[in-house]
Parts: sequence; structure tokens; C-alpha cells
Amino acid sequence: MKRFWIYVVVALTFISCEDVIDVELPEVETRLVVGGILKVDKSQEFVDVRIAMKETSSYFEDNQPTQVESAVIYYGRPTRDGLFESLSFSHLIEEEPGTGIYIPNPNFTEDQRIRTAYVEPGITFIMEITHKGRRYYARTDYAPAVPLDNLEQGDDTLFDDEETEVIVSFTDDPEAQNFYIFDFGFGEFQAVEDQFFNGQEFQFSYFYDSNLNVGQDVTVSIWGATEDFYNYMDLVVEQTTDNLGVFQTPVATVRGNVFDITGLDNIDIFDNVERPNDYALGYFAVSQVYSQTITIQ
Repeated sequence: MKRFWIYVVVALTFISCEDVIDVELPEVETRLVVGGILKVDKSQEFVDVRIAMKETSSYFEDNQPTQVESAVIYYGRPTRDGLFESLSFSHLIEEEPGTGIYIPNPNFTEDQRIRTAYVEPGITFIMEITHKGRRYYARTDYAPAVPLDNLEQGDDTLFDDEETEVIVSFTDDPEAQNFYIFDFGFGEFQAVEDQFFNGQEFQFSYFYDSNLNVGQDVTVSIWGATEDFYNYMDLVVEQTTDNLGVFQTPVATVRGNVFDITGLDNIDIFDNVERPNDYALGYFAVSQVYSQTITIQ
């Protein structure tokens, strides 16, 4: 019994010595975060335009939706002198107040939706945003993809018996150097280039670490990507952890293609060479997408 009371006294001593320590975190300048991946499904009449506008917050908080003064996407085929043969516009508006999700304005005098028939190789897309008095600019080319040839479940494992193998097959387009982003669902992505299988059929396995239930549907998508988008996603995926989404602020800042052009006289100079601290996070891309779904056995 004496030994019991000794343990109790020692435990109470440690508990009474505990102090609450307030850690003062440095103030971090907030930045605009643009989730602007437009996925083009050619079987649909219109592109599903949903641009997520957020703002960075403190270390322990999620990025919060933010509102912008204006957001416009314009697109066309550029000429050799840097101009455009013709330009089409899509003015965006917040879908629901406070969501930070911007869609083509349904109240505009003309239809602001982007028809998939107008989205072809060689078409350039530009997005301009005004947020808290600052102007942002992003430019990208439409990136076509190729269909998935086959998607099936395999029996192999890589490190753990609990893994689930999915075998992906597709045939690369031989006419160009191609880059792809694979979306395996659950926030899992992989960037791939065709350097070693240009124009050939290619097959690879992807292993899910988490337990997938029998009867569960799994959808795998292939996105077309420009080389810049491929490089961006390759870096972001490397820094993505289990609790960090690929469109949140990464451990080390990976800059996308959304530039702060406030006060610039020449719109062609938008790489922030002389203003390294003025930039937004996120990315603007226009990618053709093909998907297939399998049911886990």
C-alpha cells in the first residue's frame, strides 16, 4: 500500500509541474491560392469551369475561401507576332457567396460557358484576376490526352500485403512529346512523360497503400499536361504528405504559373524576375481528361 501512495504522489508532482506554453508563430503574409485545373471532356458540350479562389492562413489552419473583384478567362489561337487571330471571353462569378468557387457568369448578356468544340491543340488560355487591388495573370496551352486502353486489378504487392495493385495501360501519341498527369483518386497523383515509350503502348502498376474494400469503385483518370504543368505537379507530388492536399500550401513553396502583374507596363513580362516576393500559389491548366472505373474484387 505504501508503494501505491508513492506512485500517486510522484504522478501528482509531475502533473502539478505542467505549464501551458504559448508558442508565438511568426506572422505570415497571406497569398492568393488559385485552383484552376480545367478538365476537358470532349463527350460533353461545355468545359466544367470551376476555379477555386483561396487565401493562405496560419500554420495550423486550412486555406480559406476568398472573394475576388474580377476573374476573366479569354482564349484563342495566337499568331507568330504574339497577337491572337480572335479572342473569346468567359467572365466568372462566385457560384455561391462565401464559397470562393468561380464559374461562368450565368447572368451575363451572352453565354459565358466554354464549348469543348472550341478547345483544340494550339489554343491558348489566359486568366486574369483582380484580388484585393492586385492583378494576377496566368497563361497556358490546351493539353490533349489519350484514352486509357485498359484498367484492371492485379494480384502483386510492392511493400505490404495490404496493398492493392491497379494495372493501367494506354498508347502514347507518336506525333508529339507528351506529358501526362494520372489521377488515382483519394488525392493521389503521378506525373509521367513519354521519353522512354514515345508512340508505344505502355503499361504500369499503381499500388494503393490504404485498404480498398471489395465492391468499392476506383476511378483512374489521365490528364494531358504541358511540360510546365508536368514539372509543377512532379514537384508538388514529391512534397505531398498524407495530410497535405496537392492544392494546399506545400512544405517548400512550389510556384505555379499565376503571376502578380500589378503595375507592370508590358504584359509579356510576367515572370517576377525583379519582384521575387510577389506571386500567387496554385496553377491554371486546361487538360483533356479520360477516365475509367473498376470495381475492387
